[in-house]
Amino acid sequence: MRACQAHFFSRTTVLLLAGSLACSTLATSMPDTIPTSERSLAVTERVAPQLSEELSERSLLLGAPIYLRIFKEERELELWVENDKGYQLFRNYPICDVSGIVGPKVRQGDWQAPEGFYEVSARWMNPNSNYHLSFNIGYPNRYDRALGRTGGNIMVHGGCESRGCFAMTDEAMEEIYVLAEAALRHSQRSFPVHVFPFRMTEDNMALNAHRRWVDFWQTLKPAHDWFEQHGHPPVVAVTRRGYRLDSPTHSGPVRVVRVDEPSSDRGYYPGNYAEGDVSPR
Repeated sequence: MRACQAHFFSRTTVLLLAGSLACSTLATSMPDTIPTSERSLAVTERVAPQLSEELSERSLLLGAPIYLRIFKEERELELWVENDKGYQLFRNYPICDVSGIVGPKVRQGDWQAPEGFYEVSARWMNPNSNYHLSFNIGYPNRYDRALGRTGGNIMVHGGCESRGCFAMTDEAMEEIYVLAEAALRHSQRSFPVHVFPFRMTEDNMALNAHRRWVDFWQTLKPAHDWFEQHGHPPVVAVTRRGYRLDSPTHSGPVRVVRVDEPSSDRGYYPGNYAEGDVSPR
């Protein structure tokens, strides 16, 4: 892999990141159009060389698949990168600011950050964010909508200020954004973002057993534990009835988990930004 590693020093090479992966085994299908801006191009040109070098030192590649795990109570965002040995933790970023408390987002304007399983595709990348750089995590997903949960425009963004989002420092957001953009350009049509209330150890579950959302949290725990055990992201089917583990190497029966809350099949339109009555970040 290291022989394929490239360094990115010019605007031209920033636009041709695929050259760094020419001899890799990453996916070769054409990605969806990834939006860019002068800001995002300048950030990539500045950040990618050092980032690429650090990845190489750890037998990782800029453009390889990534996986994000967010832990709200600990205020941590883990970014994992795949190599031939599985997923490796590249960085554990402190979350600079997140509003609300543990528990899912329920309605527009509650200033809660969501919990659940989300996917970020190229269309959710925002190189013109009011908060430096950002991407929309894709809330509400199908299960959120079935539960009648409202709101939207939930981002991971820079600026270190949150109104229901996950706010990072600008420096951290630049790294995350460059890694995400490279993965979308070369190896993934979307990357998973799994948001947990806290690290879902047995001790932490016991400590939080009295909270109102414990039944919902039990629906998140199988995917959390799957990754801890197997070291690669679980395949989670998001349905109107709940979350289902569909990982192909699952050794036991597929476990369907659900929470019985009032259900409605509400429409959702990606362009309808309503969270906190603010414009897209």
